[in-house]
Amino acid sequence: MQYRRLGRCGLQVSELSLGSWVTYHNQVDVTSAKEMLAAALDAGINFFDNAEVYANGQSESIMGEALRQLGKPRIDYIVSTKFFWGLDRAPRGGKRVNAQDTLNRKYLHQAIDGALQRLQMDFVDLVFCHRPDPMTPIEETVYAFHDLITRGKLLYWGTSEWSAADIRAAWEIADKHHLHKPVMEQPQYHLLHRRRVEDEYARLYEDIGLGLTTWSPLASGLLTGKYRSGVPEGSRGSIESMSWLREGLTDAAKNAAVAKLEPLARELGCSLAQLAIAWVNRNPRVSTVILGASRLSQLQDNLKALDVTPKLTPEVLARIDEITKPLAA
Repeated sequence: MQYRRLGRCGLQVSELSLGSWVTYHNQVDVTSAKEMLAAALDAGINFFDNAEVYANGQSESIMGEALRQLGKPRIDYIVSTKFFWGLDRAPRGGKRVNAQDTLNRKYLHQAIDGALQRLQMDFVDLVFCHRPDPMTPIEETVYAFHDLITRGKLLYWGTSEWSAADIRAAWEIADKHHLHKPVMEQPQYHLLHRRRVEDEYARLYEDIGLGLTTWSPLASGLLTGKYRSGVPEGSRGSIESMSWLREGLTDAAKNAAVAKLEPLARELGCSLAQLAIAWVNRNPRVSTVILGASRLSQLQDNLKALDVTPKLTPEVLARIDEITKPLAA
């Protein structure tokens, strides 16, 4: 396992990391989480990603309890969470004012206390603004995060799925007022979704030192080939709360492209999943690639992508681009 700086800050994160979206509570309980976290730590992974909204807070609770039971020194691992959506959301069509879909100061100050309680931690290493909030001035959000860092409740803050313009605006406000700046962004990035990372953010890497913790390297499983014949039982696409994913997962053109990658994966001696993860990992702008796993064997298999990354020569990358880039968003 190699370690990379998170953008321009001093924190070093493992090139592969482990997330909890969809899996924790839905497919992974405390016992399974403890098993996979232990295996991840043994493999050199030091970053574990979470969010307030995952399983309505239960994902944080599972991760916090599993890490407590493992008893590893706190200096040896990094934990993140994300705020915006809120907990106990109002029924569809309604809204709990100041409790959901916001990044205002009141919500953020209460959200961090709830997350720390569920994670059973004194501080969280990274906090992401899970989405932009057009109703709250960016300046208010920047000041709120600066205050939370000053109070020792978190160490670094950043964004997730923000536009380059909004990220730059937040950074410039912090720079102008000598506040703690956003240092990382968490975008979706995989073979079929690349323009934001490769084009929109291009200026930000050098200009402000933006680091990336990318999610969904397997496009929610599409890039494993498992959805070419429909939605298999027990897969992410079969989970009722994930029904919004199904149309994309069964897209005929994308699944045809995945089929064309299979001979290349065989040539490299790897699985489709390992090839897709290695492709994301080979991008020097990516600080860490967040993996998802519902069982230990899946995590162990995905970790073998580290052996594939050196095999991605310019010739191989050109062949991959020929197959996937025309379909990439």
